[in-house]
Amino acid sequence: MNQSIQKLLFELESEDKDVQYEALKNLLAVTDKEVDWAYEVWDQLLEWLTDRDNHRRSRSAQFLSNLALSDPEKRILNDFSKLWEVTYDPKFITARHTLQNIWKVGLSGPEQKKMVITHLVDRFRKCSDEKNYTLIRYDIIVGLKKMYDELKDEEIKQTALQLIESEEDIKYRKKYAAIWSNK
Repeated sequence: MNQSIQKLLFELESEDKDVQYEALKNLLAVTDKEVDWAYEVWDQLLEWLTDRDNHRRSRSAQFLSNLALSDPEKRILNDFSKLWEVTYDPKFITARHTLQNIWKVGLSGPEQKKMVITHLVDRFRKCSDEKNYTLIRYDIIVGLKKMYDELKDEEIKQTALQLIESEEDIKYRKKYAAIWSNK
């Protein structure tokens, strides 16, 4: 791991929220592509998924989602349940940040794609008892759209469209459908 990455990781722990935010943005940009240092931080990120600090939980979930691209050992297949758990975080913003990024795990291979889609579909179907379930469903449909845009897999599109059609509230069905028609 080079010094600039080490510096960004150090800055994530800064007292200055602006420094933290800049480090977060830069690290997310760097990890949007394959990196050779994923396993140097992997275990620490797994630990942070259950940290008492919700910012650490959110950041680690976002980084692990991105780092799945840099995971030739396919560790994410075993660690996904820990990552998925953060989509149920008591702090809704933490849960939402995780849900908005977890689709990226699906870009790292066919097994990972299947695992992510299965979890997203199941969550969409069962989340109606959760607080803010319409936002959860929205984020799921957006995540599927982003995965489709990257992979051009018609199965992902058909899955998303079936979920949209299953929405009973016409207002939300239209809102979710707009994600696929406007973007």
